[in-house]
Amino acid sequence: MSARGVRQVEVAVSGATGAVGGWVAARLANLGHGQRLIARDTRRAPDLPGAEVAEASYDNPQAMRRALDGIQTFFMVSGSEAFDRVQQHIATVDAAVEAGVKRIVYLSFLGAAPEATFTFARDHWRTEEHMRAANVRTAFLRDSLYLDMLPMMAGDDGVIRGPAGDGRVAAVARDDVADVAVTVLLGGEDHDGRSYDVTGPEGITLYQVVEELSRVTGRNIVYRAETLEEAYASRASYDAPEWEVEGWVTSYAAIAVGELDVVSNTVSELAGHAPMALAEFLRRYPESYRHLLST
Repeated sequence: MSARGVRQVEVAVSGATGAVGGWVAARLANLGHGQRLIARDTRRAPDLPGAEVAEASYDNPQAMRRALDGIQTFFMVSGSEAFDRVQQHIATVDAAVEAGVKRIVYLSFLGAAPEATFTFARDHWRTEEHMRAANVRTAFLRDSLYLDMLPMMAGDDGVIRGPAGDGRVAAVARDDVADVAVTVLLGGEDHDGRSYDVTGPEGITLYQVVEELSRVTGRNIVYRAETLEEAYASRASYDAPEWEVEGWVTSYAAIAVGELDVVSNTVSELAGHAPMALAEFLRRYPESYRHLLST
């Protein structure tokens, strides 16, 4: 607290209008921590006690620098998929350093590496590398695919299509990622220089995913394993740019080659509870599979 009893704002949260950023912001508010919420559209920012709101986005480094002025710790949710996302991330990190930010907790991706199968994981590695070279302390949360997205892989026809083979993924709930993030944000130097794999409790195949979805929906949900060629062909009608289609396809391919078959104890150790498995997630969030319910 300051001398006048007003809690000093030292933490900024990006992505506060989204899921992980929004849940992190809500948890910080519930714990009584002041914070600054950074949003592209401030009208969509949550109204939280002790929270300031600043308008900025990753594609506007000047605004980001102003938004981060006086901030000590910055929770940087990775930006939306874009052709120039790495350049936006780099500009944001530079703006944070110029603003005097001392520490960045970055929401990265499992297996971030220059030759990762999942092309977007390469973007995260390049962002991490820039942060390591910058004059700032860091902590990286390398989360697996989100449990929240598994039901969305199935179209309205009840079919998941992709080149994942019989590979496994230890998908993690965004709710659990938010719990881990708050611990790292508030834990300070105990987490500096660390990279945490943030995963669910077990690796599961997409065949197991559709079994669980079939059980909760009462509908026959199926997984059709595609070859890479079939995957690119089946997405050709989406009229999406090549880099984006490649990201979609290689997310499945990373499962097939085993790069996402990683199980960590990060959620248990840092959040203090076991991570959600798919069945529990579907019980808690039935809206995640609403589009699959028979009409």
